[in-house]
Amino acid sequence: MSSIMRYNVIARSPENFRDDEAIAIMWNKDCHAPMKIGARNDKNSYFQTTLLFSILSTVVCLLMSSYAIAADVSLHGFIQGNYSADAAKSNPDGGDFKWAEERVQLKLDASKEPFRLFLKTDAFYDHIDEKARLELREGYIDYIEKKWDLRAGRQIITWGLGDLIFINDVFPKDYEAFFSGRPMEYMKKGIDGAKIGLYPAFASFEFIAIPIFEPNNYTNAKRFYMFDPMPNVTNREEKDPPSNLENTEFALRAYRDIAGFDASVYLYRGFYRKPYMIPDDINNTTKITYHYPKLSVYGASLQGRALDGVLSFEAGYYDSRQDRAGTDYTAPNSQTKFLIGYQRQLWEDFTIGLQCYNEYMHNYSEYVKNQPSGLPKDRKLYQLATVRLTQLLMHQTLKLSFFSFYSTSDGDYMLNPEIKYNFSDHVWAAAGGNVFGGGEKWSQFGQLDKNDNVYLQVRYEF
Repeated sequence: MSSIMRYNVIARSPENFRDDEAIAIMWNKDCHAPMKIGARNDKNSYFQTTLLFSILSTVVCLLMSSYAIAADVSLHGFIQGNYSADAAKSNPDGGDFKWAEERVQLKLDASKEPFRLFLKTDAFYDHIDEKARLELREGYIDYIEKKWDLRAGRQIITWGLGDLIFINDVFPKDYEAFFSGRPMEYMKKGIDGAKIGLYPAFASFEFIAIPIFEPNNYTNAKRFYMFDPMPNVTNREEKDPPSNLENTEFALRAYRDIAGFDASVYLYRGFYRKPYMIPDDINNTTKITYHYPKLSVYGASLQGRALDGVLSFEAGYYDSRQDRAGTDYTAPNSQTKFLIGYQRQLWEDFTIGLQCYNEYMHNYSEYVKNQPSGLPKDRKLYQLATVRLTQLLMHQTLKLSFFSFYSTSDGDYMLNPEIKYNFSDHVWAAAGGNVFGGGEKWSQFGQLDKNDNVYLQVRYEF
């Protein structure tokens, strides 16, 4: 999760919301109070999804009428059950499940040169909230030429090299899905925007424009225990960046092979996807407003074969455009983030992956000087190590895996063992657990100490 989950995933700053609001587990320079994410977007997300689905449906009808039938059409999907139960302690609302749902997904892929249409839609029933929902996971149209292509609509974008550590992957994530034991594909959220690919001889380029801001999704306060530095302040609101030309997010990636290594450079101009708090009065807070500070990211990555394995380097400079001096406690300081990763097969069907991640805060003395008393302070240098072990057995139908985060600076950790078995080409099941602990009650994983859970995933694919 680069920035991983404290990574920018988890954030170093503890945050919580009211009963029905989502919480953020992200670190960074602020130990700010909870943020409001979950409930906030329900209405807007529903409207955006409905609007996008209507537009795509109209385009589908036009394409079908124009071409009569596409040259290549496929329809696939799955039926899935996903359940996550508390391992030691009930949820804050008294329930015993972090997640409990049945889900059906349909994927439509239709193409006739130079166009391609892709739709991925989920219908599911949530037993905890006792609600049925429809979700457009992806829905886009491609126009493909030899030297360039265009993709418009809802799409999932993945950049960078980190294994669950996100530095240059600045696109929205769903951390509640990750901590609840959902399939890994649900950790990524789609963006509503356009992507242009250019492929001249000397390099390849991706340019992305995102007119509608989408934040990260964090754990729900009903299901997860989280640290909240201001638990008695219940009057909280969130302000998203307005959707206009000035606030449109832009991202650029350029990549090519250099001496057998895959090299990329990245540029991003937009906003932090984690909300930061603005109290009405820091000495007598009665209301908290959450906002998304302006952000630019400049990064690079390099990956290739070395030392009998695969070696990866990735770095990024996070330019906090609203607090370059580091004096505003309501916005994060600028940071430099970098990781080194190494993956190797030690014997047949057994692979080990190691990562070392560092995050350096600029203008740290100003941060310490201006951070309000009583709020936890982040470190100048945050360090995190990860280990991934994978063993395939029984003709690769049985997969045993283990993934762990351990912060060498904060002393907290997360452990994720999992076993997965493919009963056939169409049916598989996975069972695992998420164990948190160590550190302080406000550290990235330490604040999740009461949220250990075991999960089960069963899927039939067609």
